[in-house]
Amino acid sequence: MDTRSDHIPLFPLSHGLFPDGLLPLNIFEPRYLDLIKRCQREQTPFGVVWLREGREVQVPGDAPSFFDFGCLAHIRRYTELQPALLQVLCQGGMRFELLQTTRGPYGVWQGEVKYLPADPDAPLPPQFQPLADRLGQTIAQAQVRGMGQRLPWSPPYHLDQCGWVANRYAEALLAEPETKVAWLREPDPEWRLRQVAATLENLRG
Repeated sequence: MDTRSDHIPLFPLSHGLFPDGLLPLNIFEPRYLDLIKRCQREQTPFGVVWLREGREVQVPGDAPSFFDFGCLAHIRRYTELQPALLQVLCQGGMRFELLQTTRGPYGVWQGEVKYLPADPDAPLPPQFQPLADRLGQTIAQAQVRGMGQRLPWSPPYHLDQCGWVANRYAEALLAEPETKVAWLREPDPEWRLRQVAATLENLRG
């Protein structure tokens, strides 16, 4: 089990990030302009965490709090639209547990984190094949239309793996942050998929 600890800058959001997922961001706040430019220059990731309380945009006197688990974000595309406006596309990396937070330079939160291990190999049980098939159809249709770059996921597409399929639905489902964080922290990818599938079934009902 990977128990390495690290100290990383944090980007709190009302919606989070799962491993391998894509996250587009428009950056305009001075604190995050500095953060993203530094990460791009140094080729280092930052941590995305869900907000428990508080707002995404900095408000004087606001004291946000965060959920205890998050995901690394690696910058995959970086575009400077204006000197004070960046557009970036990030991809989810390792999951982590947030152990401690401090407010750093420019008001950017810093986190002491412990990394969680990557999902083990967990082949998709037959009863969940329709979920993978639906993702596969979406990918195929986008590719046929020449719109593969607009998908919220990038290859390789691990449609035969519980963790990858579970994460794609976990990103898309409308669920409370508490629920999504519970899915993110779940070490068993098959159990995560079962939880996600049960939520999807309840929403249909």
